[in-house]
Amino acid sequence: MLADELRRIVGARFVRTARAELATFAADGLPTHRSTPGVVVFPGSTAEVCAVLKLLSERGVPFVARGAGTGLSGGALAEPSTVLVTLTRLARIRAIDATNRRAVVEPGVVNATLSRAALPLGLMYAPDPSSQTACTIGGNVAENAGGPHCLKYGVTTNHVLALEVALPSGELVRLGSAAGEPWGADLVGLFVGSEGMFGIATEITVGLVPVPPSVRTLLADFATLRGAAEAVSRIIAAGIVPAALEMMDQSAVRIVEESVYRAGYPTDAAAVLLAEVDGRPDGVAAEAERAASICRAAGARQVREASTAAERERLWQGRKKAFGALGRVSADLLVQDAVVPRTALPDVLEAIAAIAERHRLRVTNVFHAGDGNLHPNLSFDARDPDALARVEVASGEIMRACVAAGGTITGEHGVGLDKIDYMPLVFGPDVLGLMAAVRRRFDPDERANPGKVLPVSQCREWRPWSAT
Repeated sequence: MLADELRRIVGARFVRTARAELATFAADGLPTHRSTPGVVVFPGSTAEVCAVLKLLSERGVPFVARGAGTGLSGGALAEPSTVLVTLTRLARIRAIDATNRRAVVEPGVVNATLSRAALPLGLMYAPDPSSQTACTIGGNVAENAGGPHCLKYGVTTNHVLALEVALPSGELVRLGSAAGEPWGADLVGLFVGSEGMFGIATEITVGLVPVPPSVRTLLADFATLRGAAEAVSRIIAAGIVPAALEMMDQSAVRIVEESVYRAGYPTDAAAVLLAEVDGRPDGVAAEAERAASICRAAGARQVREASTAAERERLWQGRKKAFGALGRVSADLLVQDAVVPRTALPDVLEAIAAIAERHRLRVTNVFHAGDGNLHPNLSFDARDPDALARVEVASGEIMRACVAAGGTITGEHGVGLDKIDYMPLVFGPDVLGLMAAVRRRFDPDERANPGKVLPVSQCREWRPWSAT
């Protein structure tokens, strides 16, 4: 039996087949999709990962790689005919090289853990998803995760130098180099964001950046959502590139302020902007003053600056824990993800509000305004079939509105299951076919994370196997 063979590779403790155990892995952070895997296996080393994948290749069994399960696209879900390969045991920071500003980590290392480890050396890992206290670097690589500070520092792909990858066949290959990509195709860039369809990263070499010597954090509140959105475009047009430029609407502000994450946001504001600039003290001071002036000219009622590190941390806690605070509003929360040009923000936000009203849904906006990465949050109860249906229809209308405004369907959450039907909105058949051809170069049998990302149907007969 397959499960018994997996036990011989990783040990009996690290294979799960009981129904109650498997139910733990039936969902990720996306509440609209559920699927229970046939087997869950927890390899504890690169050798075990390769041995597991080799066995599955020989048996013709599909698999899905999973990290912490914080993803928001359904990308880490596995069908009953599929093995879920969970990588949380591979959680070592193998090395931190302060001189060359890089670190070598295993895929199960939690994002925030790496920055804490690098901090005594005056360094940090820049990508900072809101789930950074739980999400793993391997998952960040799979989804090309971003975060509030990606406006200045870039997303995951801008910080990955090299990868050790177990291909679906079980073969181990290296992509890139610690010193930067060697001559040839950028295979690291191709792998990052491939959503588990190319294989499993077993070792990740990332670049670290110096902790900025000076940071100034501003909170601006506005009487209108449009005024806040226009301030975003004006700040960027002025040549200022903040480390972060985040927006929250009144609904989000009030929910945060009623929770344990309260940050002192003004609850009567239609929207707030959280702007952060960092760098050398003289330049930071000038940029902060200029950004504040632009906000006032765009209609900000008040602009205040965090005066202490504790106050700055409190302001950021309100923003990063907003999704947690939203858990008090309803049983389920769908965090949508799309990108539009900054200049289109005011019109698109109004369109989203109209869509939510039309479908009788509560929408809360908490998002990366600086790069136009929207996160309309739809609160609902997934146990209500009517509410679930309305959420699905509204999500499709939101995606179409963003694409019509010159945007695209995802900025950092990935496609997974959630957005697979929207791919034809932005890609034609020829491009989708090319994507499928690239995938088959890594995974000829299409067993790695099957049924995700690409809306290309292809009949295959998987060999039957037993989980017991």
